[in-house]
Amino acid sequence: MDIVAKVLEKAAEEEKKFKPISVNKPLDLEYDVGNFITEDKNDLNEKELRKDTDGYLKQLARDNTQLIINKIWELPTEQVEEVFVAKLPASTFVLPREKPVPKPKPLTKWQQYAKEKGIKKKKKDKLVWDEVVQKWVPNYGYKKASAQKEKDWVIEVPQSADPYEDQFSKKEEEKKERVAKNELKRLRNLAASKNIKVPKIGLLPAENPTSTHLNIATHLAKASTASLGKFQPKLPKEKLNSKSPLGPKKRKIDAQSITPKMERSSHLTIADSILCKKPKLDVEKAVNTELYNQDQEKAEEKKKPKKGAKKRTMHQGSKRKGGKGNKFKGDGGNKKMGSAGLSGGKGKGKSFGPKSSGKGQRIHKAKGRKRR
Repeated sequence: MDIVAKVLEKAAEEEKKFKPISVNKPLDLEYDVGNFITEDKNDLNEKELRKDTDGYLKQLARDNTQLIINKIWELPTEQVEEVFVAKLPASTFVLPREKPVPKPKPLTKWQQYAKEKGIKKKKKDKLVWDEVVQKWVPNYGYKKASAQKEKDWVIEVPQSADPYEDQFSKKEEEKKERVAKNELKRLRNLAASKNIKVPKIGLLPAENPTSTHLNIATHLAKASTASLGKFQPKLPKEKLNSKSPLGPKKRKIDAQSITPKMERSSHLTIADSILCKKPKLDVEKAVNTELYNQDQEKAEEKKKPKKGAKKRTMHQGSKRKGGKGNKFKGDGGNKKMGSAGLSGGKGKGKSFGPKSSGKGQRIHKAKGRKRR
């Protein structure tokens, strides 16, 4: 009995670890099972959130996840290779995308031709019976080359060929050329599917070559060196042109290679670059610019002529004309001498009034000379 009680206690403890499937919510959630999204509009319990924030949020996430899993189990299922698969409905929530939806892979030339003609691809057998070697030989892949050597251990020399020519090496070179040609075709198909312009291998001889024809020829000749034309000398009349005559290289983003993580990281970097920018004030630079502006303003003010400069020069000239030859006949001197003449009786026959002009002074002088 003690053993049974212990077993029951252990079972009860293990059941406590696992929470029930049923979850009760006051308001039903909004589900988008196609994108595995739920929207919970119920209010948060502020008391429990303040007591244990992490525990409360984990419990809330667990309950919502359990509800969407319950919805998935309600969907119709089918068996695919001994596995039950649920058919997801169409999504109702529109998720934003940075890049457009990837387009389907375009068909190659052979695939287009086969589709037009109705040719269906047949699967090759891995092993084929060879009557020459009298055994099963691989049709492709592993041990194909060794089986071909056993089959072609003797090669007949054609009548038109050189009898001393090595036919085995010639066959290997032909095979390498075929492989290179097929690889070139594959790369051209890949470039055509992505709308990339591929330069030609060479230029055909032309009777009347144009300037563009010659420009492309020189560019290809330079780029064919080991340094890709970096250390090639310039022609005497060659123009420096950064743009290639074959056309500029454009960066194209492959939409198929973009993942949601890449989109999320790019959005976060853009947001950080916008939000984390703080204006930095360079005090030294601001002071230097202000001093420079002040110096420029002072220099401009010095260059400009001052108001009334011409009038002052004319006034000074009149003073000089009036006082020439007589130190006491200026404006200030007239006042002093006039006062001296009235008090002492000097200055007989001369007027030393304050409003006397230089012309009047000269006249009085002339009269005085005649009287003498």
